[in-house]
Amino acid sequence: MVIDYLLNFMSIKVNKELCLGCGACVSLCPDVFKMNDAGKSEVIDEENIACARNAAESCPVQAISV
Repeated sequence: MVIDYLLNFMSIKVNKELCLGCGACVSLCPDVFKMNDAGKSEVIDEENIACARNAAESCPVQAISV
């Protein structure tokens, strides 16, 4: 129950200044991230925190924060 409570306060963010547009996060978590018209990643759903963390760890420029 504590985990569910904490997840309600977590957010996923992509720093557009750092994002290279490599698409690694989209490949790992297509339900969480998508590429926008500018070729940068953006968050489309904040439900899967575990997947987003994995994407953040895989981001070559650490542009994702969870």
